[in-house]
Amino acid sequence: MDDRVQTITELSHAFGTVKYVRAGGGNTSCKTADVLWVKPSGTTLMGLQPETFVQMDRARLGRLYSAQPPEEAAAREELVKNMMADAVLPATAGRRASVEAALHDSLAATYVVHTHPAWVNGLTCAMNGAFFAKGFFPDALWLPYIDPGYTLCMAVRKAIVTYRAEHGGKEPQVIFLENHGIFVAADTADEIRAIYQGIEETLGAAYTAAGIDYQTVAVAPLTADVSAIDGWKAIIAEGLGADGAAVVCSGRFDTAAGPISPDHMVYAKSYAYEGILTAENLKAITAARGYAPRVIVLPEAVLGVGKNEKAAALALELAMDGALVKQTARAFGGIRYMSDRARLFIENWEVEAYRAKQQA
Repeated sequence: MDDRVQTITELSHAFGTVKYVRAGGGNTSCKTADVLWVKPSGTTLMGLQPETFVQMDRARLGRLYSAQPPEEAAAREELVKNMMADAVLPATAGRRASVEAALHDSLAATYVVHTHPAWVNGLTCAMNGAFFAKGFFPDALWLPYIDPGYTLCMAVRKAIVTYRAEHGGKEPQVIFLENHGIFVAADTADEIRAIYQGIEETLGAAYTAAGIDYQTVAVAPLTADVSAIDGWKAIIAEGLGADGAAVVCSGRFDTAAGPISPDHMVYAKSYAYEGILTAENLKAITAARGYAPRVIVLPEAVLGVGKNEKAAALALELAMDGALVKQTARAFGGIRYMSDRARLFIENWEVEAYRAKQQA
């Protein structure tokens, strides 16, 4: 096994904590001139081992960049998925590479670490995020929100070419993606760690100056007794059936009012249900939106809901992370929610459905 794979495994574990990602979020890679090792789709960074990375032939993967995919989103993403599968080397045949593998391949640096920290997304999901990013990180590349997958890959490749032309052939080490997260690229593990540390120190100082806690969300104590919680669970089971088989409870916190990022949508859905808790209301909102709510906000509690305990816990975890993004975004003009068009793409994207299924 190449020493670089051991290094990226160690970086994956270092950046696989809840400080940087939630659930199956984020991805990492390393590369030689010929081979890209990248995280499999739907796995966690903490769970990666050297042998679990997907090995990809970079020459075959490169065919994707000159392809002429269909305009229709589903057909385009299906073609891209098949072309990426064709680039997987026999040693890891059958594994599905992260959808952002081509983006990793577009950077020349040996190591790439992509995460979604709430303290970064307070900037990337803020109304004035681009303005502040330019002031704080003048050498970073900022991209407005772009649908993940092929469209994002090609947009980033184009932006990198432009960046190199404007910076004497040098590529960006930091890429901020609006309503998404951050990519950090470097040729050594120490550089990756140092860049992340510098970004946290800069943003942490900005949050502190604004009087904002960027590490924790205020959660009110859960005062409901067992009988009340059992009552909620019975109503949810009646209203949602198998989709409400498990319920995880928290005290009340300031939940987001809409979709923040693809990760939040995958595990907690675009919108929480906030209304009178009746089986009829839950059935009605499920019919109206086309999916069962994963987060339910009550006057005295916030509930994560799912088909099993893990899915319910993930929904609550991502709802709390979204609340932290909302809290930190106040330092930069308040939160920017995703558009309906962007939301619908994610809600109907097979890749994200696959990722959610792998985690659940």
